[in-house]
Amino acid sequence: MVNTMISTSRTFVVAISAIAVLCGCSATKTTMNFVAGALSREGNSMVFSGDDDPELVGDALPFAIKLYESLLTSCPRNPALLLVTGKSLCMYSHAFVQVPAEEMSYNELTEKEEMLQRAKHLYLRAKDDVFSAIAIRHPHFEDNLTKGDFSAAFKGFSARDTSYLYWAGVSWMAAFTADKSDVGLSLDIPKAVACIKKVLDLKDSYSDGAAHEFFISYYGAMPESMGGSEFKARQQFALALKYSKGEKVSPYIALATTVCVKTQNQAEFTTLLETALKINVYKSVNNRLINILDQHKARWLLDHTEDFFLSAQGDTAQ
Repeated sequence: MVNTMISTSRTFVVAISAIAVLCGCSATKTTMNFVAGALSREGNSMVFSGDDDPELVGDALPFAIKLYESLLTSCPRNPALLLVTGKSLCMYSHAFVQVPAEEMSYNELTEKEEMLQRAKHLYLRAKDDVFSAIAIRHPHFEDNLTKGDFSAAFKGFSARDTSYLYWAGVSWMAAFTADKSDVGLSLDIPKAVACIKKVLDLKDSYSDGAAHEFFISYYGAMPESMGGSEFKARQQFALALKYSKGEKVSPYIALATTVCVKTQNQAEFTTLLETALKINVYKSVNNRLINILDQHKARWLLDHTEDFFLSAQGDTAQ
């Protein structure tokens, strides 16, 4: 863990030094793309996802994002760099803006709304970055997606495009969850969902079942008229557990906060969250940070059960 952090820290230092040197001379695009590539490699994200100190990561992510954006001014057509920038924006917005906003009390409604609007803005920035990356790889993607021609939009995509599609769809959908009153975003839901469905078509097991987690929430939260289904949500839950080997907290939270709340099944809600809290967050290095954050969320949900269940409100009143 320490070696990984030192290695990635050195990468950042080298990148910053290179930028300083390159800014003082006539830098070639090849050199800048080399630096951008070093920073945007998948393995480097481990310094964040494998950390066990959310506060440290929360402080560091904005610096990393601005570094990526600085590089993009010189390498605007580097798809890997655009992807890591969008992914980082989306992760930061969810973990350090939207979730804290959702946990605010009723006495903090003004600040809560401001934070949710900020989260929405960051999600849309993330979506734009990832869409720009996809446009470089597949020039006609966005036009066909806008027309609703999904077959043409995803033509030529392969398993190498799964990360691009996943983060495009997730950031787009997350913007709606931060502001459900935005009619324009609500109309775009089928397009965001189509991106995640394509991830399943290309690589069902992508990122330890991350796409299945998305559909637990989607099928569990949406009304039947918009494709919601408790049966499908539970199917996706089973697949998410299969691909994550039961080592991720998020599938349990997704089912608890959608299906259980909708059906007012408080007993299952409690069981799912208590199970999530028993997961060893150090077992899956790739998911260590998000598991720690999600266990915090699970504790908060258990402590605020009365906010979601009428039966719990009665118990509190007594």
